[in-house]
Order: sequence, then C-alpha cells, then structure tokens
Amino acid sequence: MAQIRERTLLNERNTLSEYAMLCENTKGRQTFEPECPIRTAYQRDRDRIIHCAAFRRLMHKTQVFLAPDSEHYRTRLTHTLEVSQIARTIAVGLGLNEDLTEAIALGHDLGHTPFGHAGERALNEVVPGGFKHYEQSLRVVDYIENKGKGLNLTYEVRNGIVCHTRGEEAQTLEGRIVKLADKIAYINHDIDDAVRAGVITEGNIPVEARKYLGERKSQRIDTMVTSVIENTYGEVAFDSNVQSAFDILHEFMFDRVYTNPVCKSEEGKAMAMIQRLYHFFEENPNELPNEYIEIAWRDGAQRAACDYIAGMSDSYALKVYNDYFIPSGWSK
Repeated sequence: MAQIRERTLLNERNTLSEYAMLCENTKGRQTFEPECPIRTAYQRDRDRIIHCAAFRRLMHKTQVFLAPDSEHYRTRLTHTLEVSQIARTIAVGLGLNEDLTEAIALGHDLGHTPFGHAGERALNEVVPGGFKHYEQSLRVVDYIENKGKGLNLTYEVRNGIVCHTRGEEAQTLEGRIVKLADKIAYINHDIDDAVRAGVITEGNIPVEARKYLGERKSQRIDTMVTSVIENTYGEVAFDSNVQSAFDILHEFMFDRVYTNPVCKSEEGKAMAMIQRLYHFFEENPNELPNEYIEIAWRDGAQRAACDYIAGMSDSYALKVYNDYFIPSGWSK
C-alpha cells in the first residue's frame, strides 16, 4: 500500500515545475504523525478540511448578499469551491502542486464570520486586538476543530491559509495562487449575483474592463486565468492590461455594489446583533457550549466568545440571538 503514496511523490518529482512545492519537502506538522500509506500529506490535509465541521458551516454563511430569497446566490461554501477550481487550474497550468493548492483554497475561509464582511467588521470593533478572518481561519485549523485538538495540518497549508488576503505573501507559489484565485472568483461571482439581484446589468460594466476581460463571466475568468499562467515567472501576476482592467472592475464593484445601500441595508442590523452576542457571551461564558467553555478557561472569555460567534452560520446566529434577546410567546 505504501507504494501508492510513493508513486505520487515520484510523479511530483518527475513532472512538477522547479518552482513547485514538493510534498516530500514539507516542513511537516506541528505534531508528528506516521505517514498514510495511500495519501500524501497535502492530500490528507485536503481531506481533513473537507470533513471538518467549519467547512460544512460555510454553506450557510453569507458571501455578499445577506439572507437572499433565492438559493442561486453564492454562499461562503460555493465561493470556496470556485476559488479551489480556479486555483487548481492555474496550478496545473504552471506545473505546481495541485494538492497543496487545493488544500489551501478549501481552508482559506474557514474562519469567516456569519453575515460576510459585516460580521468581520463587527467583531473587529469589539474584540481586543481586532479580528481578521484569515487569522481566525488558521485558529480554526490549529485550535478549534477536532474538539480543540486542531487538524494538525502541514506548515505549507497553514501558511497559505493565513497569508491568503493581506500581510505577508505566502512562502509557496501555491499559496500565492490561492490569493489571486480568491480575487478572480469573488469579483466575477459578485458581478453575477449583483446582476441577478438587479443592482447592475452586464452593460453597466466599464467598457475598458470589457475590452480586455470579455463580455461574460466565463470569458472574464478565462482571460484572468490565462493571463496568470502566461505571466507568472517566479511571482504570481496578471499582465499589465489585465491588471488595469481588474482594477477598473474592482473600483466599479466597490462603487456600485460593495457600498450600495440596496445591498448593504441590513448590515447595520447584522453588526449590532453580532456585537450584542459577543458582549453577552463575554460577560456570561458559562452560557457557551462546553467546548467553548474550555476555551474560556484556557484563553479567556473574550477569545471564547469570539471563536463561538465567528463559527456561527447566519441562521444559527439569528436563532441564538432570538433565544436570548427576543421574548417568546406565552401560552397556557
């Protein structure tokens, strides 16, 4: 059976680019584990992420539009899957490690709050030291999952997760691919959702962006992915025309969608709810579920309240809020 894993490692050695991160060169896990006879370390990391509770909860977390009436809008889970697909395509095109890329992509948003970036801003305002979803994603895989034991992922996957948004660049090209794939995914699916919601039309997209990127979502994604593959030489990048078009598109989305009162009208309510829940559990840690009470003992009530709320789905946050703060009906 061990020959199966060795065959995969040999294929990596013989077929991947000189810039790829070979699994045999991993810096390893925080706690030593015997190797699986079938899967490489990065394949095991991918599987652990897919099977963890935080990954399942992504299906009920907002991407952009809060509590949409239609099931066709993106959630944090469908966003994650789109990022994974785009990142894997780029990795294959560049001869990089597809398994490492996929594991990072699937884990990059595990720490995202309910109600999208509104929830993140809400916690950032009240949690001592602030709150960043990419730091929380690392905390999820290191300390929260598996009944507080964490998933014990490899160094390269953990580094790619925490570096996928801001701050330091990931140490592997696979991690840097995920960072750009995240941008490619969200800018295009957010356009798709905004058109579906009637906030914008395809015709509203600036001419300069359509000129270089294409008229449809599939064309834009294909243009961006092709540009990355053709222009990455040790660093992950678009060509200058695609980068300029992407910047124009991002500015357009910021002005017309991300700050649009129609899209964001409920965010103030969501933020107030998240902050009220945080203060309640900060002051009443014994009301937390048992696993978070243990975190409160170890790391303090503020940390435990943050971890609990950040892990909630949109619907569960509403339920908990209603249970504690909304009077229930009286019956005989």
